[in-house]
Amino acid sequence: MILYLLRHAIAVNRGDPAYGQDSQRPLTPKGERRMHLAAKGMLAMGLSFEGILSSPYVRAKQTADIVAEVLQAPAHVDLSPALVPEGDPRQMIAELQHHDRTHQNLLLVGHEPYLSHLISTLLTGRPALEIVMKKGGLCKLSADRWRYGRCATLEWLLAPRQLRRLG
Repeated sequence: MILYLLRHAIAVNRGDPAYGQDSQRPLTPKGERRMHLAAKGMLAMGLSFEGILSSPYVRAKQTADIVAEVLQAPAHVDLSPALVPEGDPRQMIAELQHHDRTHQNLLLVGHEPYLSHLISTLLTGRPALEIVMKKGGLCKLSADRWRYGRCATLEWLLAPRQLRRLG
C-alpha cells in the first residue's frame, strides 16, 4: 500500500478572534490558491487516491476537498478523528490496517507535529525523527502491512514549492 501524507495549506493565524476554536480556522485565500497549484502538481505527477482521510478541522478538510476536486478523486473525503493535532497514532494505524484491504493509494490530510510523528513512527518505530512538513507539503510512504512501529519506506518528501512548480 502507498500512503501519502499532506499537511494542510496556509490557514488563518492561531488566536484570530473571528474563530473561537482552533478547529474552526479556515484556509486563507493565499492558502487556497497555493493548494490548488500544489494539487495541479499532484495531477501532473499522475497521483490518484482511492481514499482520502482528513482531520475534521476546517483547514484540513478544505485542503482535502481542493485535492479531491483537482484530481477528480473517485471517493469523497472521509473525516478521521485520529488525524486531529492531538490524535492517537495507534488509532490512525488501526484505520490504515482497515483501509489496507480496500485501498492501494490513500491520502491523509492533517497537522503538524502529528504528521511528522506518525511518519517517524512508521519509519523508525519512534516519533523522534526530525521531519519538516511545511504547510502544503506531501510525503509518500510505502509498506506491505501497516503496524505501529518500523514498517514503512520513505519514497519521497516534497515541499509545497516543489509541488506548485510541477503544476
